[in-house]
Amino acid sequence: MKSLLATFTALTLTAFLQLHAADVGKPAPDFKLTDTNGKSHNLSDFKGKTVVLEWINHGCPFVVKHYASGNMQKLQKTYTAKDVVWLSICSSAEGKQGYMKPEEWNKTTAEKGAAPTAVLLDADGKVGQLYGAKTTPEIFIINPEGVLVYEGAIDSIKSTDQADVAKAENYVSKALEELMAGKPISTASTPPYGCSVKYAK
Repeated sequence: MKSLLATFTALTLTAFLQLHAADVGKPAPDFKLTDTNGKSHNLSDFKGKTVVLEWINHGCPFVVKHYASGNMQKLQKTYTAKDVVWLSICSSAEGKQGYMKPEEWNKTTAEKGAAPTAVLLDADGKVGQLYGAKTTPEIFIINPEGVLVYEGAIDSIKSTDQADVAKAENYVSKALEELMAGKPISTASTPPYGCSVKYAK
């Protein structure tokens, strides 16, 4: 019975995420979240700018790969310097892997040398489910017109091995460079890889 219930719950969540997933080529759903310093952010506040949404969970080995190697920090610093807004979003529910209180988040962000515009807290999972975020990491890129232009993996090698970072094709930097050059995004959607987002239910 428990097994059937777990299966039903998993299938229901999958269907819910598919139903509510943001679609590449369409306006990105607006949302409001509070960052680790208590400041509220609306996605619509950033209209006119390119926005990156990065789903994050520092307990996930796939996320560890990109932070321990310095790959994620390099992307954050490179593109925020080019006026891109980078929002790291944690949809881990309280008591689940990746959840931290704001002060813990600020300490961890500083220790890792991370440089997002802000770290946004989504403990009830509403924004993650609105976007259909499935894994950590998972990246969404929104153009200055507010249209979702990329969704999926950070790069082409699905592993937890830091050595693979240098070998992989980085879909995020490629999409951002194409976008800033006024070119079409050649790879607009890829299957995300990583740990499942630790939603409340």
